[in-house]
Amino acid sequence: MEFFTEVVGTSIKIYALMTPPAVLSAFISGTKGFDKKQKSTVAAKTSAAIFVIGVTLFLFGPHLFSLFGFTLDAFRIGAGVLLFLTAVSLMNDDGKDALSGKEGDISVVPLAIPLGMGPASIGAVMVMGASATEMQQVLVGVFSLLAASFGMFMLLCMADGVVRALHHTGIAVLSKLTGLLLAAIAAQVIFTGIRAFLG
Repeated sequence: MEFFTEVVGTSIKIYALMTPPAVLSAFISGTKGFDKKQKSTVAAKTSAAIFVIGVTLFLFGPHLFSLFGFTLDAFRIGAGVLLFLTAVSLMNDDGKDALSGKEGDISVVPLAIPLGMGPASIGAVMVMGASATEMQQVLVGVFSLLAASFGMFMLLCMADGVVRALHHTGIAVLSKLTGLLLAAIAAQVIFTGIRAFLG
């Protein structure tokens, strides 16, 4: 039960870091004219790419600390600052800054990177991976990434319904609410890093 609770809590945090409103807005704009099957394919590829990237960084990202001489607390502060900047960007977004129907496969770039797995989410996943010293923590991280990626897939599959229900104004409101949540998470991450530095 404790494992399930940790997975749920962690997956919600990761999902928020993926900035769903931004991904949804770009998906809606980039798949104009697509039929239902094509949209489902893009949604599946985007979610799969987010999961693969996330797990790779979660499992192997911490090795970058030793490679470049980072400390975990320094990276926490840096990731927190990037997360805060992402939050500010969302707060200033009007919900219309999306793709303008660019040609080509948009599932990996820009939906998976840099929207779904942007600087903030990448930093958070790497910090989480570096902190995972026990097998249960590793499993929590992997399953949380899987759940968050699946949540993104479900959201993208419901894009048409979301557009009908919320319109652009509603999506803009969601972006701002997500920005507030990310700002709070960023403050906590930065505070944790600074407190560790101060001993």
